[in-house]
Amino acid sequence: MVRAGEGAYLAQDFLKNNVVAIGWNSVGDLNKIKDLQTLKEKLRNVYPDSSSAQISNFAGQLFRFKSEFKPGQKVITYSPNERLYHVGEIDSDYKYSKDLLEYHHYRKIKWQNTVSRDSLSAETRNSLGAIATIFRIPDEAAKEILRIRTEAPVTYPTEKLEETLDTIKEDIEAKANEFIKDAIMKLNWDDFQDYVAGILRGMGYKTLVSVRGADRGKDIIASPDGLGLENPKIVVECKHRNKAIDAPEIRSFIGGLRDTDRGLYVSTGGFTKEAKYEADRAKVPVSLVDSEMLVLLTVQHYDKFDSDTRALVSLKKIYWPI
Repeated sequence: MVRAGEGAYLAQDFLKNNVVAIGWNSVGDLNKIKDLQTLKEKLRNVYPDSSSAQISNFAGQLFRFKSEFKPGQKVITYSPNERLYHVGEIDSDYKYSKDLLEYHHYRKIKWQNTVSRDSLSAETRNSLGAIATIFRIPDEAAKEILRIRTEAPVTYPTEKLEETLDTIKEDIEAKANEFIKDAIMKLNWDDFQDYVAGILRGMGYKTLVSVRGADRGKDIIASPDGLGLENPKIVVECKHRNKAIDAPEIRSFIGGLRDTDRGLYVSTGGFTKEAKYEADRAKVPVSLVDSEMLVLLTVQHYDKFDSDTRALVSLKKIYWPI
């Protein structure tokens, strides 16, 4: 796959000129660059404000286009307005020109036919959704595209399509939750405590956050009035570490609670079975929140988070068809 720029705005130019092309024009002609490391050094000089990860990404795509693409290989590009994948065959070695297209790195292509996105299975459509300018199409997806070139498209049962889309959705949700967890785990201790307080505010409570070192086991007090004078008063202990909390720590926490308090123990490292047993048998209601529950609470209440809390873990809503 070679994408025709953002929104495929160069797709018609690709077809008219029988080429595929990519940007990073400022790096210049790549014909004299023989290895990936030299290309990275060139890119660092040309794009000094780019991160190491960005430079590696740029270099990987440019090097693949120059050195790994071979005449005779199949290539596709996508026209989203037409919902068509254009299938062709590479017809030249790497070339560079400032005059042909807006993108200067190109290869000549023999365009052969088109495949409608609507004729593809949900699995294949999903595999073609990568955001990279260049990527290798998975073998099964490639076989389906090439088969449709010569045979009538398969009509996929609605039940099968819905089942596949549900599977893809579940996979994306699972990955998103792990990324949210990664963001939470990267917070330092003070920010983590502030983030937990922000979740509680998003749930409708007002919070009082202790100064570190002077909390005596009470990192946050959450209550309707924010002072802990009105019930329910929630006493919150936060532990931001990988090690699971054990029973003695829960017993100590419970021992500091009053009869009218509600206890909330938050641990990114989770809890041992014995710790959960101590919380379950406590005379004062105590809830245990691990990293999985933090993600769930984040997703459920993020729309009600204040700006300070959102700044700690910045998320973007993604819409999915139902």
